[in-house]
Amino acid sequence: MIAPDLTVPIPDEIRAVHFIGIGGSGISGLARMFLDAGIPVSGSDRAESQNTRDLAALGARVFIGHDDANLDAVEGLDTVVYTGAIWPENPEFLAAKERGLAVLHRSQALKYLIDSRRLVSVAGAHGKTTSTGMIVSALAELGADPSFVNGGVIQQYGVSSRAGRDDLFVIEADESDGTFLIYETSIALITNVDADHLDHYGSHEAFDDAFVTFADAAREAVVISSDDPGARRVAARLAHPNVVSFGLAEGADVRLVEEAGSAWLVRGDERAPLELSVPGQHNRINAAGAVAVLVALGHDFVSATRAVASFGGTVRRFELHGSRRGVRVYDDYAHHPTEVAAALAAARSVVGTGRIIALHQPHTYSRTKLMADDFARVLEEYADHSVVLDVYGAREDPIPGVTGELVEKGFSDPRNVSYVPDWQAAAERAAEVANDGDFIITLGCGNVYQIIPQVLDALQPE
Repeated sequence: MIAPDLTVPIPDEIRAVHFIGIGGSGISGLARMFLDAGIPVSGSDRAESQNTRDLAALGARVFIGHDDANLDAVEGLDTVVYTGAIWPENPEFLAAKERGLAVLHRSQALKYLIDSRRLVSVAGAHGKTTSTGMIVSALAELGADPSFVNGGVIQQYGVSSRAGRDDLFVIEADESDGTFLIYETSIALITNVDADHLDHYGSHEAFDDAFVTFADAAREAVVISSDDPGARRVAARLAHPNVVSFGLAEGADVRLVEEAGSAWLVRGDERAPLELSVPGQHNRINAAGAVAVLVALGHDFVSATRAVASFGGTVRRFELHGSRRGVRVYDDYAHHPTEVAAALAAARSVVGTGRIIALHQPHTYSRTKLMADDFARVLEEYADHSVVLDVYGAREDPIPGVTGELVEKGFSDPRNVSYVPDWQAAAERAAEVANDGDFIITLGCGNVYQIIPQVLDALQPE
């Protein structure tokens, strides 16, 4: 993993740019934005994907495999953009430094695009992508045309980023490496401060400190959860003059009220029905935060609540991929115990009398080592059976003894879990357990979604 070097100055003008890892979910959106701005783009990735094919169709020069010769693809190249997911020995990264090019972390490239526009930054250990999508979709419904860069594809747009005509820019701001602090944010939305990424911060206190700095720097308003314990800790320390809370708590400025199967948002004396197409209480809470942001931007509360209902979801957030013999197969990006609990609770709210079979891929060795028991507890509580794959290491080297078996061992009843590192066997196990009316849900932010065709095949009737 490469730590971002934010001391590198951002050029006043970028004439041509190369992206290392151009197919990634976040960086592909950045590349699209540079193409929209008329700036020549090249890039490389380890493997071809839909993102690389889409970017090539838009005019980017895309290479499969990393090679320093790829830097010669675009005439006048002056900037190379990287993410923390690449290795320090990456030949393009090293060659860019040797050639004296501007070597920018992706957060700096995003800051270049934002320039001086009015910025909404959405931060939090989870809920960022959905909340960003809700804000963007609602703004469009209200007649605005913002630019945005999200961590996932917004269903209405079919893309994760887009250049709009308005002065407004909405981003998913990444707290994982501290880079969310570099933006000049107007309105900061904090979905939660659930400790994660302690490999970067080192302590829970440092994690909280970063969110306090992020919030107090917002020019106009801070919108923050009233329910999350970490968010409450941060809110208590803020010196900002305009802090707006949202959630289920009695004193929340924008409060979610659920009664008799219906949901409402309440703000002072105003009350508006909340009707969403995406299930789960966590999504209704995200909607409350999005509405609070829209009100901070100057929109009417009731109209904003109505507009949020236009949100159709994001790719890899409780996304239905198919159905075989009465079993529906979903995928969700959840990779933290709190996210897994929320995703499975949402599934429980719509599965009816059916059961939930979780197909869980632990993400990174450090998180698995730290949170294996938490994952086990959540999976056992919210799923009827769990099939656990091996760890998706992402940017990390393996840690001896850290495998998916750690999660399996955390279950109190071994009958509720199967540790199956072989993907074909795992797909077959999930299909074997599932009955008519059940859901199978893949969980993780690695490549677990790629097992879905195998699961659907395994569900085929004999």
